[in-house]
Amino acid sequence: MQGEILEGLAFTGDEFTPRNVKIVIENGHISEMTESKTASSQWIVPAFFNAHTHIADTVGMDTPIDRPLAELVAPPNGLKHRLLRETPPDRLVSAMQDTIRFMKVTGTLGFADFREGGKAGVDLLNQAADPSVGMFVFGRDGGEFAAQGFGLSSAKGTAAEEEAVRLAKQAGKLFAVHAGEAGVKDIEAAFALDPDLIIHATHFTKAHIREATDRDIPIVICPRSNWLLGATADARRPPVHEMLDAGCRVFLGTDNVMFVAPDMFAEAAFLQTIYKIDSIDILRMMTDGFSLMGRRGRIEVGGSADLLLLDGGYAGRWTQDPLTSLITRLGSRGITRVISRGNTISL
Repeated sequence: MQGEILEGLAFTGDEFTPRNVKIVIENGHISEMTESKTASSQWIVPAFFNAHTHIADTVGMDTPIDRPLAELVAPPNGLKHRLLRETPPDRLVSAMQDTIRFMKVTGTLGFADFREGGKAGVDLLNQAADPSVGMFVFGRDGGEFAAQGFGLSSAKGTAAEEEAVRLAKQAGKLFAVHAGEAGVKDIEAAFALDPDLIIHATHFTKAHIREATDRDIPIVICPRSNWLLGATADARRPPVHEMLDAGCRVFLGTDNVMFVAPDMFAEAAFLQTIYKIDSIDILRMMTDGFSLMGRRGRIEVGGSADLLLLDGGYAGRWTQDPLTSLITRLGSRGITRVISRGNTISL
């Protein structure tokens, strides 16, 4: 869409400062942004990036959590892996398409997925892909060479893992690993593999946080999944405040679609309610994952026009804090339009 002008209360720049502005969109980017003298009930928000998903798990949606975490999700014979093997390929593709559609209508225009099943599994995800939604795939069992990255379930310190990581990095792939989700046993082995991204870090200590910060390794937290799957029942785990205070880069993800709906607004509201995280920090976590794709996820001149338009009328009339109201009052139900690189997505 070229030459379109949007007006509204936009959450702009690195601080997501609410400003009444006119935004000009040209060739998929924001070409101009000027102050507006007229207040609008329309709110304009940068689109979100879900930094950790397993969207093929849609085929097991709301499976009862009736056994230990490892029996549910650990490869190769956890329940989810058996379900994935038993599901016909066309059904897997359909399930992933439905979840991508759900993500985009709830404000997510980019996601990073751990995809099981080797190259064939990555190929199925590529079949499900939607060009309006950015996708960064972490494959495994050979799938990493058909994807942008290599995703490891958990580090065990084996020579085979080291070799797999070495080959993936040699091929120019990013390496992501789950670590510290259920305990601390796998954390040192994960650091030893020199990851580009750590998932969960639920049980990280101050020393682990310091190491991740010093080595500039971003951490993806998935708080609702951690609580549902019994990895924590404590607002100090994952230690989000300590991560932020240390200067660690923190991204937000929703994890397994089997158990958690991939709605970033819902994840953010949970994070704010349980962990008392500042709204600005949460919005950074919801958008900074775009850095995996070389993008900033901000409303700024020159930035990609990946935007959400929301009806802010009710909250806008009464709120004392638009950033908090965005997360806790409007949520995905307030979305009236989703714009991907300047083009409107049908809701």
